[in-house]
Amino acid sequence: MSLKAVDIQVLAQNLSSEIGKAIVGKREQIDLAVLAMLCNGHLLLEDIPGVGKTTLAKALSRALGGEFRRMQFTPDLLPADVTGSIVYSPRDGSFEFRPGPVFGNVVLVDEINRATPKTQSALLEAMEERQVTSDGVTHMLPKPFFVIATQNNVEMTGTYPLPEAQLDRFFGRLSLGYPDRDAEAEILAGQQIIHPLELVSQRVEIEEFLNAQAGVRDIFIHDSVRHYIVDVVRQTRDHSLLTMGASPRGSLHLAHAAQGFAAIQGADFVTPDHVKAVSKFVLAHRIIPRGEVKARGMSNEEIVDQVLNAVPVPLPIAR
Repeated sequence: MSLKAVDIQVLAQNLSSEIGKAIVGKREQIDLAVLAMLCNGHLLLEDIPGVGKTTLAKALSRALGGEFRRMQFTPDLLPADVTGSIVYSPRDGSFEFRPGPVFGNVVLVDEINRATPKTQSALLEAMEERQVTSDGVTHMLPKPFFVIATQNNVEMTGTYPLPEAQLDRFFGRLSLGYPDRDAEAEILAGQQIIHPLELVSQRVEIEEFLNAQAGVRDIFIHDSVRHYIVDVVRQTRDHSLLTMGASPRGSLHLAHAAQGFAAIQGADFVTPDHVKAVSKFVLAHRIIPRGEVKARGMSNEEIVDQVLNAVPVPLPIAR
């Protein structure tokens, strides 16, 4: 049974507060990570080393509960090391499928761009299809299934950057950035005795979380708002500063993100403001700026802001 918006709001607040015990001063980023989980999407954490990407992923998994799996991607990792493989049993002469670490509710993939494109593809196929096929037999992944991938966007030596078609599989992209002065001092004090991850505990049952995911899809979207979402995405395809705009999958994810954000706010319908609030999170990693734009140092998020300013907002319409 799907949850109502007010119940989803309480659940999301509980998860964010619990995760906040381990990640200091980043409530907005925590809320967006919870949003991605509620929308049944996958999250890409892209930032410099040492700002808490792995800690955020671990805190998410602890607060959600379920089976947690971790993979450290390296250049010698094979697809079977991710998905699993057929193993021969000499005891009875049979072959059986041994699941890989991708079979979990929360799967942390550290440094996804360190693995070869073939191994990356094995993971991304599982993310999209929610299943693994081995020796002609399909094995369904557990529910919920949530991948949190991290990558360092500064050090590119020995990496295999994700192509745009694979980046498009991620529901949203986050960057934590440096903490402010007070938050960094609080981090030092908090980790003097114990690691703050030890303070994070499970705050929701798996069945309740699945009901919350179902409730997000029940959030009402008026046709005018739906057309507004389409216009925003189409504007990225026609923008003069971009060589490639967002795909129809981007439209779908933007609609789902707006539903999730509305639910987190306790609303049972989507407004244009909800769409605007999640547009950079969903669209910034799906667009490719022109070379001269990159040279000027303009970020993808700034271009998304320009797109939002260029698209007329529909007038409020009662449900």
